[in-house]
Amino acid sequence: MAELYIRVAEEENEEPMEIPSEDDGSVLLSTVAAQFPGACGLRFRSPVSQCMRGVRLVEGILHAPENGWGNLVYVVNYPKDNKRKMDEIDAASAVKMKRGDMKTSDLIVLGLPWKTTEQDLKDYFSTFGEVIMVQVKRDVKTGNSKGFGFVRFTEYETQDKVISQRHMIDGRWCDCKLPNSKQGPDEPMRSRKVFVGRCTEDLSADELRQFFMQYGEVTDVFIPKPFRAFAFVFFLIYFWCYVYLILKRFCEGCFVHLEIKILI
Repeated sequence: MAELYIRVAEEENEEPMEIPSEDDGSVLLSTVAAQFPGACGLRFRSPVSQCMRGVRLVEGILHAPENGWGNLVYVVNYPKDNKRKMDEIDAASAVKMKRGDMKTSDLIVLGLPWKTTEQDLKDYFSTFGEVIMVQVKRDVKTGNSKGFGFVRFTEYETQDKVISQRHMIDGRWCDCKLPNSKQGPDEPMRSRKVFVGRCTEDLSADELRQFFMQYGEVTDVFIPKPFRAFAFVFFLIYFWCYVYLILKRFCEGCFVHLEIKILI
């Protein structure tokens, strides 16, 4: 007697697999489960009613419908809990594979203290994951830090985690983000850092903080030492548009005009 095969698939619209039947025309559930782990039965669409019908299962044996197995495609049944778990596992695997294919980028670290070295930067970010590159940008002539640097990680998940939060490095809050040239087309330009130019030497951090607090919560004010006639103000939330303001402050009988603009 020629061996009979029935066509079985996980879903109706998928390509079926041929499963061998037994000598009496029945199909062992274990045979189905060997190809479709977790299977607990079969169903098929009736050519007459167009409704789904279950295949009779007795003691691990699947019995052919009244008119035989025919050329129908039989769909695998799974226990609901098992099917949900399998879907969750597949989804998690897909996300993991997708992330594994994504490459990391150099991240810019803004607001670094002048004293921070590359070793300091590496020691800090190594607590998040494996670091493959760190760099503190310095002035070519003086060798002094420019107040920002770069870091790169091995894992994309580590990069995501680092970008999602602020960082306290050597006593100062710093921001870590993708350089604008590497942001996605749908990602808005964002910054919490505002440059304040034309400062006078007697202008204090507290005075700057008090002024800018009317525009949003200020997390930090930084005035370089030695004095360089500018300062940085850091906001808690993103500053969404360019802001050009002129602050008039009376000092020793004259008005001082500050140049204020967002840094992106």
